[in-house]
Amino acid sequence: MLLEKLEKLEKKYQELKEKLYDPKIASNVDELVKINKQLAELENIHNLYVKYKETIDQINEAKQILEEESDEEMLQLAKQQLKEAEERKEELEQKIKIALLPKDPNDDKNIYLEIRPAAWGEEAALFAAELLRMYLRYAEKQWRKAEIEEHQPSDLGGVKLAVVRISWDKVYSKLKFESWVHRVQRIPVTESWWRIHTSTVTVAVIPEVDDIDIKINPEDIEIDTYAASSAGWQHANKNETWVRIHHKPTGIIVNVWDSRSQLQNKEKAFRILKAKLYQLEQEKREKELKEQRLNQIWTWDRSEKIRTYNFPQDRVTDHRIKKSRSNLPAILDGEIDEIINDLIVENQTRMLQAMENNNS
Repeated sequence: MLLEKLEKLEKKYQELKEKLYDPKIASNVDELVKINKQLAELENIHNLYVKYKETIDQINEAKQILEEESDEEMLQLAKQQLKEAEERKEELEQKIKIALLPKDPNDDKNIYLEIRPAAWGEEAALFAAELLRMYLRYAEKQWRKAEIEEHQPSDLGGVKLAVVRISWDKVYSKLKFESWVHRVQRIPVTESWWRIHTSTVTVAVIPEVDDIDIKINPEDIEIDTYAASSAGWQHANKNETWVRIHHKPTGIIVNVWDSRSQLQNKEKAFRILKAKLYQLEQEKREKELKEQRLNQIWTWDRSEKIRTYNFPQDRVTDHRIKKSRSNLPAILDGEIDEIINDLIVENQTRMLQAMENNNS
């Protein structure tokens, strides 16, 4: 069964490679891009197939030697080869099963990461600023591009709202499990009695979308422009670069002012709006397909915490995988790769279990 699936995908891979030599396709840029993208998606499966076939051949070869040979040295070598090949086959089968899992259509997309303080006012805003820095440092350590698209500071230097665009290969697949409520437990700078308080921040990871993904009706939006330096967004200055877009059907409001060009800010604002509208549509579909959808293993309530950052105990706990880590300063400095990888592995494990249950 597994080998049959691999052989079908290998056949498709070889057919796509042959198409690259077709003169008609070679002169069609769009078709070339499409084929190369499909090849890239099948590359991992192809490599696993080659290794799997080699391993099966080694197993068969060792078994044949054990059946036909009488030389003791040859028999010992064959037994060792068989043992190693069977262990390798088991490892490859696990990797192949993971590679064959249903793909999230958003995994290859760039993202908008939105951070908002939730419970406990100014302290939540301060922690929101720390989470913002954590993700920016994480992107920096990965040598990836992160741009702050929207930033609303609080009175004490925290963050009321931050939207960051992060772009690199499969970034959504890496960071999508960061969405939802992050809780912090510590003594706030605003606390005079040295009591530990609990506050929360919400994080949303939104896939960036193209025009083909979602359309916006011009009649559904209101666009206002303001002078970025004017108090209260009054029309005091001539250069009105601050752009505010209000999507009336959903009530979504996007403010962008970081560029000096109104046109650039307007383009950024529309990209963010489309991403948010796309996210709403995705959530609607997920609710409809909740019972049958395999690829979204975690159906986490958005009001529930996914992670707690406990400062007095120097501990970060992810509640979905029930795993804690120490060295909170390093984590807040962007050292979150292990946490992210643990979540990816856990999700793959749950998907495999669900698939096996469906097949049984």
